[in-house]
Amino acid sequence: MNIVQVTDDAGRVVEPRWLKRAEGVHRQLRTALPPDYEGKMKRVFAGGARMCVATEGGAVLGVAVYRISENTFEGLHLYVDDLVTDEKQRSRGVGRSLMEHLQGLARAADCEACTLDSGTQRVQAHKFYFREGMVVSSFHFRKPLK
Repeated sequence: MNIVQVTDDAGRVVEPRWLKRAEGVHRQLRTALPPDYEGKMKRVFAGGARMCVATEGGAVLGVAVYRISENTFEGLHLYVDDLVTDEKQRSRGVGRSLMEHLQGLARAADCEACTLDSGTQRVQAHKFYFREGMVVSSFHFRKPLK
């Protein structure tokens, strides 16, 4: 298994073939992504997000979308927007490999923590995050405006 950076540090797509191949796996988590996946992701990247994928042969096994940012609560931190392993590849270490890669990026950037939000219904994901040493540190509140 290899981890491939789809974007560079400036958010430019440097591996367009892997961006295309990531779509099917990414949609397993984000089912409401628009038909223009590439366009949507380029806008997300322009807003500071980055992407890497776990690959084997020509297949994408997992996708991580993340960003490094600084705020008054977490300080400098790596926030994981999306982390998804292909449903046919779960329990093979794909998620762990992606998390280890992200933690390496965070350490290299001198981040204080890796953070993420996970839907309340995603019980299996929560078990994974606890196994990876993550803790519940706060609640995320949302008020829809549209």
